[in-house]
Amino acid sequence: MKTGGAGLSRRAFLGAGAAIGGLALLAPTRTGAARAPFDPQSFAPTREVTLTAGEMELKLLGPDKPATRILAYDGIPFQTLRMPRGTRLKATFVNGIDEGSTLHFHGIRMPNEFDGVPTLTQPLVQPGGRFNHLLPLDDPGTFFFHPHCDETGQAGKGLAGVLIVEDTRDPAFDAEHVLCLKDWRLAPDGRFLALSEPEGASKAGTFGATRTVNGAAAVELTAPAGGHVRLRILNIDSTRIMDIGVEAGGAKDAEAWLIAVDGHALTPVRLDDLPDGVWRMGPAQRIDLDIRMPANGSPVTLGDYRAADIYQFATLTAAGKVAKPRKGPLALPKPELPKPDVKKASRLSFTLQQATGQAVKDLALPADDPLAKALIDSLCVGSTTYWGIQSESWPTGSNRNVPPPLARMATGGSYVVEIKNETRFPHPVHLHGHAFEVLSSSLDRLPRHFADTVLVQPGEAVEIAFVAAPGDWVFHCHILEHMETGMMGWFRIV
Repeated sequence: MKTGGAGLSRRAFLGAGAAIGGLALLAPTRTGAARAPFDPQSFAPTREVTLTAGEMELKLLGPDKPATRILAYDGIPFQTLRMPRGTRLKATFVNGIDEGSTLHFHGIRMPNEFDGVPTLTQPLVQPGGRFNHLLPLDDPGTFFFHPHCDETGQAGKGLAGVLIVEDTRDPAFDAEHVLCLKDWRLAPDGRFLALSEPEGASKAGTFGATRTVNGAAAVELTAPAGGHVRLRILNIDSTRIMDIGVEAGGAKDAEAWLIAVDGHALTPVRLDDLPDGVWRMGPAQRIDLDIRMPANGSPVTLGDYRAADIYQFATLTAAGKVAKPRKGPLALPKPELPKPDVKKASRLSFTLQQATGQAVKDLALPADDPLAKALIDSLCVGSTTYWGIQSESWPTGSNRNVPPPLARMATGGSYVVEIKNETRFPHPVHLHGHAFEVLSSSLDRLPRHFADTVLVQPGEAVEIAFVAAPGDWVFHCHILEHMETGMMGWFRIV
């Protein structure tokens, strides 16, 4: 944690019909062949929730400015659900908006038929429809949920929520706060501007100018002086990559550690020991920080230091004082995840590319594949192809046929996947249904850790490893415009 002065200056210059609830439980509708063996009758929910997508008003431009009609679940911006590890969750999604949608629980390992990807794992949920998800919450951590169709439009208007899976084995923090970071594209009258423009979609993305945390320009939080604060920080923006850093004025006893990435614990790392003293995170990535507050009660600020115009989104001020300060860091229990055998793993390599004529070649599934004649709903494809993976692009425009899988894998097999970025822009790459281990970066900038999304810089190659889980799982960039304009594919694991 920097203590002001030179530390601050260094950062400043970094550069098909709705699925009906009861029927979906008895027989989840699915057009793919590689379904995980799953008996819904043996799934006994211990918690049931209903999540209804709909409109609401929120004053994003300020309390004295016009309100904006955003999308939210149950009329609660960034609704946060907390459940204990081991919960068997039945989550019923109700589509209360005027176009098709689905619900995807990002980062949760689950049976493939509840993954929320239209055509590949379920039909699109039409307005007024519903779909039941059965989810085993076996991994503790910070996760979130969002639609997986017209994400630029729906998530861009705020449709996202937070899922925290709590672990009784966690150390006792003196305070905890959840911070959801998101930009908005708004006109002065509070109405939305175009959420995607060709100039943005074909490059780094279409950025919003109204920056918020938990729907406000900034937040004032409290924590006891000398205490340990757990901050759960989520980048739920459609586009923006952020450099998260912490400042503590002149307090020498304050410190900040990275203790989890995408919900999964890692050996604590001092933020000051990371490149430039920040953690760089793309859309859909999450981090947990342990911050030891200054004993003298001075404030701590958090900001995005990616541009010279620093966005300071939160201030922690002292409220009371701990009786006996702890040295820290407060490490979380090690993750209990399938451990890939890296030495015996099969190896694959995928290249992220700007789309060319070669990248949009007409590929087809074998005629006998159950997905061969399935058409992706037109709402769920972009209008133009700008991006590709391994010289292939997800359908856009009038091409709505499901493409062949990027790879076929065996259930239970260990795989090492190299992700190479040959474009001029960074890409946060997400694999559904798995927690993978980040093994290495060709730029030598990442600690070894588990994640579900990894940011791959221009010219960088990152290696990830995982144990393959059965199903048809999408693999895509989480800059939403990049995904919707071609940078998505899928793995078939049987």
